[in-house]
Amino acid sequence: MTSIAPHITAFLRERLPLQRGASHHTCESYAYTFQLLFEFASNRHKVTPSKLHLEQIDAVLVMDFLAHIEATRDNCARTRNARLAAIKSFMRFVEHRVPSILEQSLRILAIPSKKFDMPLIRYLSIAEMEAILNAPDLRTRSGIRDRAMLHLGFAAGLRVSELTGLLLTGVTLQPTPTVCVMGKGRKQRSLPIWKQTAADIRAWLAVRDQSPAPELFLNACGKPMTRVGFYLPAP
Repeated sequence: MTSIAPHITAFLRERLPLQRGASHHTCESYAYTFQLLFEFASNRHKVTPSKLHLEQIDAVLVMDFLAHIEATRDNCARTRNARLAAIKSFMRFVEHRVPSILEQSLRILAIPSKKFDMPLIRYLSIAEMEAILNAPDLRTRSGIRDRAMLHLGFAAGLRVSELTGLLLTGVTLQPTPTVCVMGKGRKQRSLPIWKQTAADIRAWLAVRDQSPAPELFLNACGKPMTRVGFYLPAP
């Protein structure tokens, strides 16, 4: 029997962040997947997670785990597939370290993802967009920042993590306003922005603290914005 502990440690601490260059959010998501999986496996095998063995994580257990998180945690098909992808990635990693589990790994890799319908995303009308952009109080520093963030999010179609992670060096206002974004999967893209968006960014830069932080948008303490900070209302 092969202890799973050293392999999952190497996967989460070396394989993902160092060898694959996975983002912090991806590493956290994968770690949470295995937290749930090992909790499920330890309950089934009546051992602590540290005593689990690779041979105990077989295809039957994985399929039962996926059914469990759908039934008891109300996980949708998309989340279920993300958990399965993390497990498959780990099994491909372990194949090279423990060749004796190749057949077991193949059975797990053969588990299909669940199909699901992509809901149609409703777009905002011009009036709705203008109402949102006009909501921040431009008499305050946070209001100027929020309008710039919202306008840039609309203009460039950015995810929240892309917006909060945008660097000062990624913004070009002359001669053509553009932003350089590091997106999901560490894919970089350069996007043009509207003149009014550029004007809102200039207004923010005029009141932005002289912080050493490389990110464009800062919170009230002069620190980089976070996803949580983006959602929370200003004090």
